[in-house]
Amino acid sequence: MTPFELVEPRSFREAVSLLDPDDSAVRPIAGGTALMLMMKAGMFRPTRLVALRRVEPEFSTIALAPDGSLQAGALATLRALERAAVVRESFPVIARTLRTLSNVRVRNVATVGGHLAHADPHMDLPPVLAALGAQVMIAGPAGERTVAVENLFAGYYETVLGRNELIARLIVPPQGAKRAAYLKVTTRSADDWPALGVAVSLEAQGREVRSVDLFVSAATEKPIRLEAAEAVLRGHAADDTTLRRAGEAAADEVETMADARGSASYKKELVRVYVARAVRTALGLGDAQGRAA
Repeated sequence: MTPFELVEPRSFREAVSLLDPDDSAVRPIAGGTALMLMMKAGMFRPTRLVALRRVEPEFSTIALAPDGSLQAGALATLRALERAAVVRESFPVIARTLRTLSNVRVRNVATVGGHLAHADPHMDLPPVLAALGAQVMIAGPAGERTVAVENLFAGYYETVLGRNELIARLIVPPQGAKRAAYLKVTTRSADDWPALGVAVSLEAQGREVRSVDLFVSAATEKPIRLEAAEAVLRGHAADDTTLRRAGEAAADEVETMADARGSASYKKELVRVYVARAVRTALGLGDAQGRAA
């Protein structure tokens, strides 16, 4: 490992000022679960790491705001998010998803902000947060801006973050009457990288779907909204015919990618099947097979 400078700012603002928009070898580090592996493998050789562990403790808090939204600091660990009472009670799909995200050793260290900024398309939380309408607050030299999680990812391991910007906070709006589910398909253990992830958040009257947000991940280079499948579901009863049509629409509209977990055609077939299963799970209709978070 080549030598590098390690700085430990005492404030989030100072941390932003230590980043260099023109130097990709200057990076922030929080939990470091991904970055350290990249460094050990020689894939990344930093000139400076800006450690965030000593900034204000408010960026590690998890709380419910007066309006019912979830406010999680970017430096809160995934384990803290998983165990937080407000998450389990008001956003149970997040807590359920986290139980099989990687493993407990990683969740004890990895942070909310780092997890999102890494932009690995196989990660479980991004499609769930996108389906829930979550946003991130981003801090930079010019101040703060808010970006929907749906729009945070620009491509494979890419986000819209500037090199001198940091995710400061995650905001998940109150869910009201919405019901949500996340299903993933893994080839080995439940906490393995998925071949497919499907997240859905919907409002329904009985079986009739009034509104729906449906995202797919892992089989694609970033979380993708399934607009055609949403259109099939919206305003219709979630019977076998409608769910089959939604699965077909999803498979037709999504461009899947091949990797070690399956071919593109295999993943397209998974999309066709698991869209229906995710909707059934959210509606409490059962018939969810595979690994459901």
